[in-house]
Amino acid sequence: MTNASVREFKMPDVGEGLTEAEILKWYVQPGDTVTDGQVVCEVETAKAAVELPIPYDGVVRDLHFPEGTTVDVGTSIIAVEVAGGAAPAQEEAAVAPAPAAEPEQPAEQPAARQPVLVGYGVATSSTRRRPRKQAQDPAAQQAASAVQPELNGHGAAPAAPAVPPAPAAPAAPAQRPLAKPPVRKLAKDLGVDLATVTPTGPDGVVTREDVHAAVAAAQAPQQTAPEAPPAAPAASAPAAQPAAPASYDSARETRIPVKGVRKATAAAMVGSAFTAPHVTEFVTVDVTRTMKLVEELKQDKEFAGLRVNPLLLIAKALLVAIRRNPDINASWDEAAQEIVVKHYVNLGIAAATPRGLIVPNIKDAHARTLPELAASLGELVSTAREGKTSPSAMQGGTVTITNVGVFGVDTGTPLLNPGESAILAVGAIKPQPWVHKGKVKPRQVTTLALSFDHRLVDGELGSKVLADVAAVLEQPKRLITWA
Repeated sequence: MTNASVREFKMPDVGEGLTEAEILKWYVQPGDTVTDGQVVCEVETAKAAVELPIPYDGVVRDLHFPEGTTVDVGTSIIAVEVAGGAAPAQEEAAVAPAPAAEPEQPAEQPAARQPVLVGYGVATSSTRRRPRKQAQDPAAQQAASAVQPELNGHGAAPAAPAVPPAPAAPAAPAQRPLAKPPVRKLAKDLGVDLATVTPTGPDGVVTREDVHAAVAAAQAPQQTAPEAPPAAPAASAPAAQPAAPASYDSARETRIPVKGVRKATAAAMVGSAFTAPHVTEFVTVDVTRTMKLVEELKQDKEFAGLRVNPLLLIAKALLVAIRRNPDINASWDEAAQEIVVKHYVNLGIAAATPRGLIVPNIKDAHARTLPELAASLGELVSTAREGKTSPSAMQGGTVTITNVGVFGVDTGTPLLNPGESAILAVGAIKPQPWVHKGKVKPRQVTTLALSFDHRLVDGELGSKVLADVAAVLEQPKRLITWA
């Protein structure tokens, strides 16, 4: 390319305040042509898996880091040769070939174009490479296109290949297997190459079941008895050692790297537990009328096509309780030594996903009608299950609901989401004997648990909020009279 310069694309801050991200997948290789806005890689932050688009046209010169590397925000990850003028001296120095052990020099952003993604201009810092689960020698990697590798990464390379592989021919990105981010993470954790998996999902999408099937198929030969066992005299037949139980793996332990969402969740929960003094109160409530209202709403044409379940009315009950007791919707500003009362409610919903526990929130939930709240809850849940929750959806929450009842659990002591003052745990709803109108009858009953930050919420305020939630669920008509 004549009159060309090299542009360095740096790891952006794809979420507020993130410092690093792991490169999950490269979609391009050196020599590929890229266009402005084309996705070149997928990265995983502490909050979400995100695809990164390149902000200019050109030809890929170099990928600075392999897949599986954790890179600090502001560090250049790919060099692209673009048309139009020579590159600044500093930028050329930054992309000149250098030994892998030498640190990369920071590159200056050309003045002719402003950054288009958050995170440009941050000073580069050291990166670290986490060990890959599937370590192959160079010869095995060269033969990967012709020989399917074993899951444990020890497949032997041909001793004398007839035709040596051509290093100048990059793999074609067009053959990238189709799979959702959670499935890609599962395959990565299990050491499965998605290119070797037979997809069974719609339009050739690889599913979680396909990955597990690939693991089972790869392990099957290892569990097969030898074809020609050595003969032994009948008198010496007793076995030296008992066979291992079929339900146990041959490995005694499995180590799972703590990264991404799990790493962020662990740090947040430790910080929450040892920063905010938690108090938890419990109440058991008859929700029979609420369950009847759920069934009625399912038949209401205003809720056609919407997800209507007990969580919808529980969320609305909490919003009503917050309106009646606004001081519960606050946060503690340690630096300023102030209590910050929020006049809006960003309602967080704890969601268990293949990437770990995340808490996306519904912005301005207090201003939504019941059908609007139902639509927002449905979108939040489906997006979380697909692994597409954006970092912005998990920022700015003010109060949270965690539904442990879906696992059949009666209740729990929830830890506060950092920066919030209260979290409501909802237990399983099930029939129990209950005194109703002076007689013992089977009623639909659940237990609620409210944890709150005792620095800014005293026992009276916390008790009022929990009692209001219980009262609404016991008598749903209060949604009208108290709203």
